[in-house]
Amino acid sequence: MEDNKLADEEARRSVQHQSVKGQVEGEVNAEIAQHAAKSQPPNENRKIENVAGQFRAKAVDEVVSTEREVERSRGVARISQIVDYIFYVIYALLGLRFLLALLAARSNTGFVRFIVAVTDPLYAPFRGIVASPSTQDGHTLMLPLLIAMLVYVLLHLGINGLLRMMAHRKTQI
Repeated sequence: MEDNKLADEEARRSVQHQSVKGQVEGEVNAEIAQHAAKSQPPNENRKIENVAGQFRAKAVDEVVSTEREVERSRGVARISQIVDYIFYVIYALLGLRFLLALLAARSNTGFVRFIVAVTDPLYAPFRGIVASPSTQDGHTLMLPLLIAMLVYVLLHLGINGLLRMMAHRKTQI
């Protein structure tokens, strides 16, 4: 969703840029044609050519700058997609571990051992923060795991916020 917003914003800016560029070129061409039609003295024609050259150089510089910014934004958007994927995998694994503990899954089965082994490095910093209430049947509400998931969500949002700040263009007024 974030990537679509970034792509839409870049597309809108690109269209706006092309519109402004076309307008400037049209005005320059009209001014040159108008002055040529009046058959101005040689000094005036040189001034017009000079102004037209400056407008052309400015338009080319702006196009080059915009292309660089668009390429940078595409790279940052790709990094953001990779970060999203990694965090979604983390959420899925931690959520699965939470569900297995809540349902009192047998800890000696291969799948449960695999999930616990994979999620242990992610869960270890949060283990023991608060107590995990259990029932007599073995169902456990792993509150530290919920805290871990919340921290990972906040971390994910923070990273994406930084990437979004890097991707936004700095416009000059």
